[in-house]
Amino acid sequence: MTPHKPVIGISCGDLNGIGLELVIKTFQDARLFDHCTPVLYASGKAVNFYRKTIPDANLNYQTVREYDRLNPKQLNVFTCWEEDVNITPGELNEIGGKYAVISLQSAVAALQQKQIDGLITAPIHKKNVQSAEFPHTGHTPYLKQFFQASDVVMMMCSDQLRVALLTEHIPVKEVAQHITKEKLLKKIQLIHKSLQTDFGIDKPRIAVLGLNPHSGDEGLIGNEEETIIKPAIKEAKNQNILVVGPYPADGFFARGRFDAFDCILAMYHDQGLIPFKTIAGGEGVNYTAGLPAIRTSPDHGTAFDIAGKNQADHTSFLTSLFTCIDIINQRAGYADARNNPMRRMSGAMMRYAKDEAFED
Repeated sequence: MTPHKPVIGISCGDLNGIGLELVIKTFQDARLFDHCTPVLYASGKAVNFYRKTIPDANLNYQTVREYDRLNPKQLNVFTCWEEDVNITPGELNEIGGKYAVISLQSAVAALQQKQIDGLITAPIHKKNVQSAEFPHTGHTPYLKQFFQASDVVMMMCSDQLRVALLTEHIPVKEVAQHITKEKLLKKIQLIHKSLQTDFGIDKPRIAVLGLNPHSGDEGLIGNEEETIIKPAIKEAKNQNILVVGPYPADGFFARGRFDAFDCILAMYHDQGLIPFKTIAGGEGVNYTAGLPAIRTSPDHGTAFDIAGKNQADHTSFLTSLFTCIDIINQRAGYADARNNPMRRMSGAMMRYAKDEAFED
């Protein structure tokens, strides 16, 4: 069965960051329109502003206000605002955050109403998006609340590994108090289900990292491994989930043990993301597991230091697009179960690479 061509929504991110540059650079390649119909939530004026910062930009797009007018062979810019906006690349200000939220809310509403099949979120800055109307620390908690999900998992994905986080954007000094047996078990269950339904892995293998150095050395350097993590792993095993650990994080990555697992559950942000970004290079993708809808994003931030300078690398954004397409097709039952989901390129990327025009 041939995978269907999904409609992919894209939030523009912080207007003063690199989000729109990533979109323009990605969809200059017209071959991508054979694999999806993209819908960018922004304004034509904002797109034109950044198109002028890319001298060789050759972007084919149209502005739309109705979903029945989407062009499957162009980037569709769904108009979210009409007014002129003062865009100042590289600046952290209220304008960048305000329009990032407008774009995100428009895209997520379309996702909920199934006007789009999946969503890619360009980077926002946590400081300038928070307000009384948007009291969230980032995309993940907002999406969790919007879709009323009981729990979600921030899962970083690349062609070499997947790393999920037990805790996300909280101070290191507070990490231990957020680690409970119940929370660990729920995350393991959610990861297990996502690996099956979203990545087509029938019998996922999950590794869990310890919290303390040397995984606590049997209680000598902290007791969370003995009193919380091991009991949670044991209970998950009793539910027929193939999960092992806790592993000391340093040796686990240094010795390449991650190769034996479909996903690794880290206890806190930097424990998981430092090795992930080191190994994945610029090809990492942030996937929100546990939502009824599908959302991916590049694994980097707004990059204010290079915004508007035509220096942004769109590789992670492009990989986020292919990952989003693959998960849509996997959930719909189109993926070939015989293929290894950890193959060098995703199914969508393989189809892209085999396009006859690829040889031109």
